[in-house]
Amino acid sequence: MQQKIIIILFSLVPILLLVTFSYLPLFNMFTYSFTSWDGLSPVKEFVGFQNYIRLFTNPEYFHVFKVSLYYLVASFVQLGIALYFATLLTFKVRFKNFFKGTLFFPYLLNGVAIGFTFLFFFRQDGTLDTLLSLIGLEDMIQMWLRDPNIINFSLASTSVWRHMGFNFIIFVGAISSISNEIYEAAEMDGANRWQQFRYIIFPSILKIIQLNLILSISGALSVFEIPYIMTGGANGSSTFVIQTVDLAFKYNNTGLASAMGIVLLIIVMIVSLIQRLAFKED
Repeated sequence: MQQKIIIILFSLVPILLLVTFSYLPLFNMFTYSFTSWDGLSPVKEFVGFQNYIRLFTNPEYFHVFKVSLYYLVASFVQLGIALYFATLLTFKVRFKNFFKGTLFFPYLLNGVAIGFTFLFFFRQDGTLDTLLSLIGLEDMIQMWLRDPNIINFSLASTSVWRHMGFNFIIFVGAISSISNEIYEAAEMDGANRWQQFRYIIFPSILKIIQLNLILSISGALSVFEIPYIMTGGANGSSTFVIQTVDLAFKYNNTGLASAMGIVLLIIVMIVSLIQRLAFKED
């Protein structure tokens, strides 16, 4: 009996914290999404599904879903690059520890610092334009952060550079757990590097790939700091979270912002479910 009481008491604190800071705010956000509330007034006017209808019918709000596609594609590129370098540095490569540190370093930097760094990198007559001029590619110079057709490519590429190190180090850890004896046996059987990756590395780290995949997709849907610092959501670069923050704190439309938060939660849950069904084992 005493043991059960101790277990309950130790479990009570994290459960209370979870309910207070996760489930209760989620419940409040769900109720706010059915109201027209400015976040300050004590009166909350019930509007039903009107906020959700506005999200999917108003082009201004629906545009953020299109912007998310840039970061979604970038997340797959990021995973591919991370897996490539993690696999490459698994084998005998000179200065591989140096390369590991170099690839992981961007993830250690603060997102705000990265935003300001790439703001100078992509600005007109900035670092990128200077480099293109030096190598004789002046014709490729664009308005990287002003042209609506290019701006999201620039921001998505920054996101790849920012987050690739995290996936890379996770893949390196997973691949390093594979016994060297397996590689030696494969080499004795005449397996080349591609065959070792296909039949040894990939099946062994499939679970880690699935985990990184769902984290990358969820992150792509909730991008905030880099586009907010670099553009503030201007020129068609506003993401789902930037739009939500602006609605809640800039335009005092907490009801509509809450509806966007609920939609984002549902999308992440659906993506997670699809991912689990797609990689479900027999």
